[in-house]
Amino acid sequence: MNGALNGIISNMEKVIIGKRETIELILISLLSEGHVLIEDIPGVGKTLLVAALARSVNGLFRRVQFTPDVLPSDITGFSMFNPASREFEYNKGAAMSNFLLADEINRTSPKTQSSLLEVMEEFQVTVDGKTYPVPRPFMVLATQNPVESFGTYPLPEAQMDRFFMKISIGYPAKKEEEAILDRFGSENPLETLQPVADTCRIIELQKSARETRVHESLKAYIVDVVDQTRHSTDVALGVSPRGSLALYKAAKVLAFLRGRDYVLPDDIQEMAYPVLSHRMILSREAGIHNKSGEHVIRDILDKVKVPGFR
Repeated sequence: MNGALNGIISNMEKVIIGKRETIELILISLLSEGHVLIEDIPGVGKTLLVAALARSVNGLFRRVQFTPDVLPSDITGFSMFNPASREFEYNKGAAMSNFLLADEINRTSPKTQSSLLEVMEEFQVTVDGKTYPVPRPFMVLATQNPVESFGTYPLPEAQMDRFFMKISIGYPAKKEEEAILDRFGSENPLETLQPVADTCRIIELQKSARETRVHESLKAYIVDVVDQTRHSTDVALGVSPRGSLALYKAAKVLAFLRGRDYVLPDDIQEMAYPVLSHRMILSREAGIHNKSGEHVIRDILDKVKVPGFR
């Protein structure tokens, strides 16, 4: 594994116990310049995970607790007239950060949710006709509670498609929960967590990961897998070309994370679940049989022939 990435993971594990796979998925999204939707119940460490990442790379971290009264200008910023200069000046919103935590994103209005669309896709905000680039690297990490539905606004398909991955953290194992009690019993280790990298290093790693080689047959394999989501009887709306590109990027970064400069079919298969599952709308038949997006992806991977290459 790349030394810098291993250092970041080890540093985050001082705070996030027993969730190495989740940490790796977050880093894969970061190096792919993607955004993450974390869907899980309260109290499993969603906010702690994002804060630990931001501290580990010395990035600017902003958190917005999304409620119905949060306005789009809280995210994008706004212009205000300055009587001294007699000019309108831009006041920064929460998006002007490296890591934006949109906490309980489904509790705010669709209008405020849509204020994230531009910045997630183009890494800029537009206020009163002027565009302002956000700092790089930039990443939106949104959370939502899958249990509660009262007072929530489901994310539209366009918003879901802009999330590079959808992941969950899950309950810790018993031994891990005992370790949490020991580590957090007297103090919060996040308060003493020190950076082991910086944002410039992350940008360098993003560039290096993009150089990972992908065989032509594996590009065709990615397209075949995605195409199957558009023809499956379990899927009402299949994965878009944005999903194909996301799977391509994720497989490259996973290979880079594993210390390789080339992608294997296993990389594509492993990344297919967190990258593609949330981009589909399942059919009524799938619902009758209690199938999830993960089940559909597994069936597709079993069906599509894995290429052989030299």
